[in-house]
Amino acid sequence: MIESFNKKELEEKIDQYINGQLSAQEVDELWAELIQDGYHLDYLKSVANLKAVIEQKREEQKSANKKRYWYYAAAAVIALLIAVVGVMNISTQQQTSVEPISSIELDYYRSGDGTVSADPDMKVIQDAIKLANTGRENEAISLLQSELENATEPAWIAELSLNLGSLHYNNGNYSIAIKHYERVVSYQDNENVDVLMLEKAYWYIGNAYFHLDQLVDAKTNIEKAYELNGAYRRVAQSYLNALSE
Repeated sequence: MIESFNKKELEEKIDQYINGQLSAQEVDELWAELIQDGYHLDYLKSVANLKAVIEQKREEQKSANKKRYWYYAAAAVIALLIAVVGVMNISTQQQTSVEPISSIELDYYRSGDGTVSADPDMKVIQDAIKLANTGRENEAISLLQSELENATEPAWIAELSLNLGSLHYNNGNYSIAIKHYERVVSYQDNENVDVLMLEKAYWYIGNAYFHLDQLVDAKTNIEKAYELNGAYRRVAQSYLNALSE
């Protein structure tokens, strides 16, 4: 078994997996990585959802009555995600246009060996995620909001804001989520706020605007995520292409 994929190799493997180009052994190796990598599971969810949407659009253009075999293939991918991870919420409803991501997976901040990070600075976020995952979202939000009010370091403020945005996003409070994500990108010139955090914030802002049917703002922010040339570049490009049709 391959011991570890780097980021580029992992994203290429995900694309090949979605397109049915991996052998059984390669699929096993990929899942061994993904089970411990919540960030790329979110990437896989977005790619799988987009592939189903675009394929449906093509089929509808050919014939409204043609049986949509692609739909069942996409459903099989989604079923596998749910069975292995238990946290995937990809919609299997028929769609006629590109859809924003339905929910954001909350990150437990795993260390390099796959265990949850023991960093004491992250404990408040871990506690908030535990609350949210047990249906106590309001308590989770209050916990992070209280921490944010006392925070002074830009990187920590951005970290808290990113997670607060995701909690509100998952509750359907997209306008509030956008405000928290915009606080993250307001620190884009600070050297302690990493590019990946900025990329996530722009990507989530774009999807939040998408939910609000503000497609111009959605596209603008997804473009900013694309321009950062990171892990979301490929899926952002696919969404931009679909939104431009």
